[in-house]
Amino acid sequence: MELAYIPSPSRGVLYLGPIPLRGYAFCIIIGVFVAVWLGNKRWIARGGRAGTVADIAVWAVPFGLVGGRLYHVITDYELYFSEGRDWVDAFKVWEGGLGIWGAIALGGLGAWIGARRRGIPMPAYADAVAPGIAFAQAIGRWGNWFNQELYGRETDVPWAVHITSAADGRVPGYYHPTFLYESLWCVGVGFLVIWADRRFKLGHGRAFALYVAAYCVGRFWIEYMRVDEAHHILGLRLNNWTALLVLLLAVTYIWVSARKRPGRETEVEPGVTTPGEEAAEAQDAGDVRKDAPEASDETEASDVKDETEASDVKDEAESARKG
Repeated sequence: MELAYIPSPSRGVLYLGPIPLRGYAFCIIIGVFVAVWLGNKRWIARGGRAGTVADIAVWAVPFGLVGGRLYHVITDYELYFSEGRDWVDAFKVWEGGLGIWGAIALGGLGAWIGARRRGIPMPAYADAVAPGIAFAQAIGRWGNWFNQELYGRETDVPWAVHITSAADGRVPGYYHPTFLYESLWCVGVGFLVIWADRRFKLGHGRAFALYVAAYCVGRFWIEYMRVDEAHHILGLRLNNWTALLVLLLAVTYIWVSARKRPGRETEVEPGVTTPGEEAAEAQDAGDVRKDAPEASDETEASDVKDETEASDVKDEAESARKG
């Protein structure tokens, strides 16, 4: 019986004339667009202006790409600076290698700069874009499929990924598609944050913290399955320790924030009223318009009464004079 499997692409780049079209880059770009699109919808629903998310993303995305690459290069420096390696390869982002921890850290710094320039509270912005980031990660992980990287142990499960490349120490065979596992997990995380945000009205950065915590749980067990080279500390891969530390920080933030600042922000962008306030203002305006005709009718009735009384007095005076 022939083994069922997920085939790997024969190559991760196509050429449109002299222009290379790389699958890894396409996945990253599509993920960014999805994150900005969904973040914009959620931002408007929270009372913000359309376009604000994209304006801040102009800061966040470049910072995130640099941060993701720096984390990868620093934690896997031997791939670029050991004997026989070319350090110039450290700049070849299209060949893969973006650490999510560095991307979120520096991307958050870029978002903070953009938000501060517009006077927007960073936690509110983070809550709006959190599920979109999870979906962007889900899409971006397919870039690893194009590059035939980040797979797990050998396996004979029907959904195994077939690695055909022998470059950079790869051994062709059938392996756990950990890129697929993480992609599916991120989709679940995105929907979890959307549901929890609607159910519990998360605010002040707690929706973002929930995304971080939920992602770390999945990343821990998925990381444990990977077989690519990595630094180990006390028997665990470096990224396992990172996931544990970040998970603890995220859970602590949720607990402290919920006690100190319960509920959700009433204003997320200066000069923009929330949907609830707009509805209240519209209702007040409607009440004024509704009451206005009644006041006008009473005034007209009073004027007619006054005119009638004045006419009667005039008639009585005329009769007395003639008498």
